[in-house]
Amino acid sequence: MKIAVTGGTGFIGGRLIKHLRSGGHEVVNISRTPQPPDLGVTTVTWDELQSSPVILEGFDAIVNLAGESINRRWTKEAKERILRSRQVAAAQIAWVVERLQAKPKVVINAAGMSIYGTSETETFDERSPHRAVDFLSSVCEAWEHAADQIQGTRLVKIRVGLVLDKQEGAFPLMALPYKLGVGGRVGSGKQWMSWIHIEDMVGLIMYCIVNETISGPVNATAPHPVTNQEFGRKLARTMHRPNLMPVPAFVLRLIFGELSTLLLEGQKVLPRALLEYGYTFKFETVEQAFADMLS
Repeated sequence: MKIAVTGGTGFIGGRLIKHLRSGGHEVVNISRTPQPPDLGVTTVTWDELQSSPVILEGFDAIVNLAGESINRRWTKEAKERILRSRQVAAAQIAWVVERLQAKPKVVINAAGMSIYGTSETETFDERSPHRAVDFLSSVCEAWEHAADQIQGTRLVKIRVGLVLDKQEGAFPLMALPYKLGVGGRVGSGKQWMSWIHIEDMVGLIMYCIVNETISGPVNATAPHPVTNQEFGRKLARTMHRPNLMPVPAFVLRLIFGELSTLLLEGQKVLPRALLEYGYTFKFETVEQAFADMLS
């Protein structure tokens, strides 16, 4: 298959490109810069696509993972970049697809599970309503609205949870206190963590590409979310380390500001669509994920 990927230099995008290459697919990376880090694939820039959208003529799929990282202090300027980067990338994809004669069979557009809002008691799936209650949920709602402008092809909106990998992303930092023997719950520990292993993350993207019956929102989360307290307890058990040093909420708010909501609030999000469409998770539980990442 011929597949174009935006955000290929990012955590998920880089792993997806490796996965696609190992499967023998022809991959093109779409980037803002003409010379991104070597990904082993052809790179075209957004400017080149603006001049010649036919570069993507006849491609089987476009996977849009582009967007500024949210892992920074949320100043006014940072918030504007986070939101605008997602809206612009989706709008650019819509513009390109509109001008293609042989349109891609599917566009996979990244989104976020924050679109449901936060709760310690509710359970969310793809049928749950949107709740723009804070910055991230508002970004996710605007992000999906921008993606809805992509017309003339099947559109899948992947609502990404906490992606776990032993080398990249949040997990190495989450595991570090436990390695040092000072791990513990964060805040109250009651907040839900809807997570997914990186192998399932790239696997479900490919599953959505090839399964022509899947469209609309798809939660990219494992079927068994856990609370922060349970996450820490099971991580400590896997690492044979104590789980005795809680981190008070006010400390995180002082250090990270509004970004601390990522750690202190959560959602219990279930992958109803993937399960109904028959996707088989390689890592259903955090115990399985920890055993793989810490082996």
